[in-house]
Amino acid sequence: MLKEFSVPAMVPAPTTGNLTDHIVENAQTNPSKVVFSLQRGDAWVGVTAAQFLDEVKAIAKGIVASGVQAGERVGVMSRTRYEWTLVDYAIWYAGGISVPVYETSSAEQVAWNLTDSGAVALFAESGKNKAVFDQVAPDLPDVTRVWVFDNDDLEPLKASGVGVSDDELEARRATVQPDTLATIIYTSGTTGRPKGCMLTHKNLMFEVENVIAGLKDVFMGPGSSTLLFLPVAHVFGRLIQLGAVRAQTRLGHAPDVKQLLPLLQSFQPTFVLAVPRVFEKIYNSAQQKAAAEGKGNIFDKAAHTAIEYSEALDEGGAGFGLKLKHGLFDKLVYKKLRAAMGGQVEWAVSGGAPLGARLGHFFRGIGITVLEGYGLTETSAATTISRPGSIEVGAVGQPFPGASVKVAEDGELLLAGGQIFVGYWNNPTATAEVLEPDGWFHSGDIGEIDDRGFVRITGRKKELIVTAGGKNVAPAVLEDRLRSHALVSQCMVVGDQKPFVAAIVTLDPEALPMWLKVAGKDESLTPADLMEDAEVLAEIQGAVDEANKAVSNAEAIKKWVLVPDEWTEEAGQMTPSMKLKRGVVQKEYEAQIEGIYA
Repeated sequence: MLKEFSVPAMVPAPTTGNLTDHIVENAQTNPSKVVFSLQRGDAWVGVTAAQFLDEVKAIAKGIVASGVQAGERVGVMSRTRYEWTLVDYAIWYAGGISVPVYETSSAEQVAWNLTDSGAVALFAESGKNKAVFDQVAPDLPDVTRVWVFDNDDLEPLKASGVGVSDDELEARRATVQPDTLATIIYTSGTTGRPKGCMLTHKNLMFEVENVIAGLKDVFMGPGSSTLLFLPVAHVFGRLIQLGAVRAQTRLGHAPDVKQLLPLLQSFQPTFVLAVPRVFEKIYNSAQQKAAAEGKGNIFDKAAHTAIEYSEALDEGGAGFGLKLKHGLFDKLVYKKLRAAMGGQVEWAVSGGAPLGARLGHFFRGIGITVLEGYGLTETSAATTISRPGSIEVGAVGQPFPGASVKVAEDGELLLAGGQIFVGYWNNPTATAEVLEPDGWFHSGDIGEIDDRGFVRITGRKKELIVTAGGKNVAPAVLEDRLRSHALVSQCMVVGDQKPFVAAIVTLDPEALPMWLKVAGKDESLTPADLMEDAEVLAEIQGAVDEANKAVSNAEAIKKWVLVPDEWTEEAGQMTPSMKLKRGVVQKEYEAQIEGIYA
């Protein structure tokens, strides 16, 4: 194993300009290129590079006319939609700094983000978001302007800026240099108050340019396009937005993930990005659907063949028999799965958590290669990423061009490069805790680097469980395996300072009706009805047994408890980026956990 690995930058860090240069260049070099597709009823309507720039400038003039000064912060509270991207660039064009606010945020969270950042204005998506803001508006006297997308507030905003000249706007844009702050992104906050990560235009430009250079086949292939459904408020979604704009990749937005499959089928993207839970859901729902149609055996064989075929690609290629079997299942199963995602998807980018080798091989085996990436808000999204032609399934890639990774003595991954943030807003103490004077950033993750420079994440430093017997256990491996079962929605491994490892498990309410149908049970039964159902308990025990195969006996789950409630962002157990708030779950289920060890 290596202790340190770097990849030389393919594009140097910028010395002049800012992120708005990308949209200006697009309009100059390729004005009629369709760079966005907007959903209008059942159709996708194109927006050209020239049209996008014109609209950004019109909104930027309105922002200037409203009195927002260069360097001031403007909040954006919205689901993923075209207007989010539009105002993001307009805020920068007007010399401002954008502050994402998750549209699911509580009034208290909205107040914290806007107060801590010193925001003076807010773009909100809907009346619902505005109502949340209104609850804390008296405590936010500096936020004197609020524009609501659904109220068509962008039109009067544009009209208000007609008196601002092009020269005045360009002078404002010229105040924004590489070292100017572009955005303050508040961490999801699995513990404590969210901290505001300060990312500069240089951070994001360096990241975007080098990620595109390393992933040319993805971003700049023939007809490249992607449908963005992850939150743009999250750094991962933001990176793809910025990358698509820079590469002139056709970009669509999907605000409602419940409508994702029909949107994918009509948009037909060439690549998608998602967190591992989305890939798990796609796999599990396909498996359940096949079982309900009496084709469960065929699906299981097809899945096994896909994994076997992908594994063979890493060992010199598949033999004749495997190729024949793979070709047959391609017609029977894989083709339908690709069609469900639009039929054109060749690549998928996964981030937020390790995907796991099983799913990585399955998707590559059906013809959709998943490129895993790893990074944090503090690292402008990715620091490592798999690249076409440089993939190791189960790893999160090598450092992207211009980035470096090293392993500290205690196993923590340290990261470096032009993508590393400049610190936490108004929090020098927290900044000093994670940023070394020489630029290395403490990720908080435990990992290793193999001899080819591929990085594997083995756990989160703060989440390591130390049993009473002194055994260090990384819960992520067990949880990943457990969640791969169709009936399991979420799970949390426990056992810190306890005699053995245990787990809390929740049932997936979406997968349940299909399973009940196949099992010949009443399809209206809820998770709460099934807490003591012998067949359900046997299924979960099977999932636990499968998970335990990945670890030693000392790390294995010895006991588990099923709980009836779904863990959600709304209920407070999950962050907006779908990370588990372990402290919250630990506290809520204290009695059940104690019961395990009684």
